[in-house]
Amino acid sequence: MIKPIRRLARAARKYELTWRYAYNLAPTLSHQRKDAPLTGEAARILNDLNRDGIAISSVDALLGSDSPYSELLKAVRRLESDKAGEIETARASAADETTGKKTFLLEYLGRNPVLDPGSVYARLAVKTPLLRIANAYLGMFTRLRYYNIWHTFATQSKPRESQLWHRDREDLYILKVFIYLRDVDLGAGPFTYAPGTHRKGAVGQEPEYFLEGRVKRTEDDHMAAVLPRDRWKIANGPAGTIIFADTNGYHRGGLARTSDRVMYTCMYTSRASESEEFFVRSLQPPPLNGDAESFALNH
Repeated sequence: MIKPIRRLARAARKYELTWRYAYNLAPTLSHQRKDAPLTGEAARILNDLNRDGIAISSVDALLGSDSPYSELLKAVRRLESDKAGEIETARASAADETTGKKTFLLEYLGRNPVLDPGSVYARLAVKTPLLRIANAYLGMFTRLRYYNIWHTFATQSKPRESQLWHRDREDLYILKVFIYLRDVDLGAGPFTYAPGTHRKGAVGQEPEYFLEGRVKRTEDDHMAAVLPRDRWKIANGPAGTIIFADTNGYHRGGLARTSDRVMYTCMYTSRASESEEFFVRSLQPPPLNGDAESFALNH
């Protein structure tokens, strides 16, 4: 009896009405009561997100001179110095094509970092316009599920895993943010998105795919049959570029060929997401006071 009920509950999460007003009622109402409409650059980003599923900005345009970006750069330089040996070891095995292992990618903070609200990685996610944009896009106070620093190594291996087109499955809507910490050109594996393939978009056709493990993967030619290549959004950009993307839409990235890519990333979902949380939590939880920040940091 329990298993059918669980299956029914899981199915109900796929419908926006029940997802929002049954499973996410409190975060939705709190956002409606407490959050003011976005303005300026943040409003433009939200408009692009709603229409295309992707929006591109910059640290200067969105966060301004008092952002923690410079602090983030210093923290990452310290990590690179401290982890120099680990980075070179990972680089040596980056071309290993074992399925299920993103050997081309190193997470500087480890797979499950300790959630530290005082760290620059958390503060960037919850004390800047990033969180307000995430909340406005989902229409609720969102939950921060992940943050890390990604180092993608240049290899000549065939595309695999997240280097191929795919959708993320953590929630009905998923907002990921990527901030380039180095210049990214075509040779560094820029994030690439198929606009309009998100839930709010107009492209509903599913491309041909193959299964890599249990994940649907699509190659470029098959994606082009659904959305022409000239409509793909290839997010080249200098250090300080900020990318917002609903990764429930089709995307790929990290196919670095000539230079490495280093970037900050974080992810927001609804409270009701059944996704794994990629944090180790301390015994003392952050204070819960009903505002957007406390919603983002708490269970």
